[in-house]
Amino acid sequence: MPIDFNPHIMHMTPAQINVNKDYRMRQNTDVFTKNINSEINNIDNKFDGIRISERPFGKIQKTSEQSKLYTITNRNGASVDLSTFGATIVGIKIKDKNGNLKDVTQGYNNVTPYETSPVGHAGGTIGPCANKISNGEFELNGKTYILEKNKDNGKTHSHGGSEGFDVRNWTAKILPDGIEFSYNKKDMESGYPGNVSAKVTYKFDNDNNLHIIYDAETDNDTVLNLTNHTYFNLDGAENTQENSIYDHIVKLPNSSRYTKNNDISVPTGEILPVKGTPLDFSTSKRIGDVIDSDFDQLKIASGFDQNYVIDNYDGKSLIEIADVKSSKTGINLKVSTDLPGFQFYSSNHLGKNTQPKGKDGLKYEKRSAFCIEPQFFPNAVNTKEFEIKPILKSGEHYHKEIVYSFSISN
Repeated sequence: MPIDFNPHIMHMTPAQINVNKDYRMRQNTDVFTKNINSEINNIDNKFDGIRISERPFGKIQKTSEQSKLYTITNRNGASVDLSTFGATIVGIKIKDKNGNLKDVTQGYNNVTPYETSPVGHAGGTIGPCANKISNGEFELNGKTYILEKNKDNGKTHSHGGSEGFDVRNWTAKILPDGIEFSYNKKDMESGYPGNVSAKVTYKFDNDNNLHIIYDAETDNDTVLNLTNHTYFNLDGAENTQENSIYDHIVKLPNSSRYTKNNDISVPTGEILPVKGTPLDFSTSKRIGDVIDSDFDQLKIASGFDQNYVIDNYDGKSLIEIADVKSSKTGINLKVSTDLPGFQFYSSNHLGKNTQPKGKDGLKYEKRSAFCIEPQFFPNAVNTKEFEIKPILKSGEHYHKEIVYSFSISN
């Protein structure tokens, strides 16, 4: 169900923009003011006419800060909703084959569920290190760092722990073509070394491409592996019932190998071919036709929760890694990245009784969404077989990108 937006900021680019101007609109009893400073030179035509609005998203209980929700709307009427809390994707609304807007992402109506009842890091910016670190520790420059063991009954550290990037309130800057979120992680926050200056920039263009650009620097060598954890259902996120992604058609065109997991879904270091296994999506397959196959990796995870190795990775090129289609809505999602791997997850662990209700007023059930999470390999910092390490050194610049591209197919 779409969120009802009453924006008090409207930002239009490039010709319609007014810079250095206060925009005010009375909303209930509060007056909200925003000063916009933007550079409008050399805007790509793909972003011409993009509108950006802002509204309150609720009070953060822990810090008493006010979270904000930004909406980027393109000329097609498609939009992306972004929260300062966690630099989170709250909603993506795309027109289906009948011209009706469909929200294709799971999420919540205000900040409170994201803070008090976090479920699966929905839509959040994951960091400092995405995925698992075995035994909740790693060694860097001869020193051992001990992290919170928040997963697998205290056996692993996962997704930055309970105080990771997705539960921090980021600072937002409005750009002519998107939103830039920034967060400064302090040295040893969440157990990771280094004062890290991190930025996540979202740009949504008129071709329905959502660009997610990560930049970071550190004053001390550290581990950094950033991704996004959006839960997608291309039939529409109102389809919350169990197994509601079974009719999605998936192709993973540049992933001929995967990293084998142990019994708690931590890679063993082995890299194996997908050929001949249910993990092989080199040709298009319906999720429901393969998810319950008799295969150890699927049994360990109760479905898909696998890191795929991206073919021809060079650290620079954007490579298409996923092509997912809904025959019901005609909505097609393609995912590209310059990261070396990605997690394909079928939301096997949703449906817990403690979950809050979603945007549609219903609980998100098991296998009601899928995630494509580009990343460095899980536990790469501890796995000698994985040569590519998620280590950001002092003086270096971290720069990675994910692109979600939406279209309509017949």
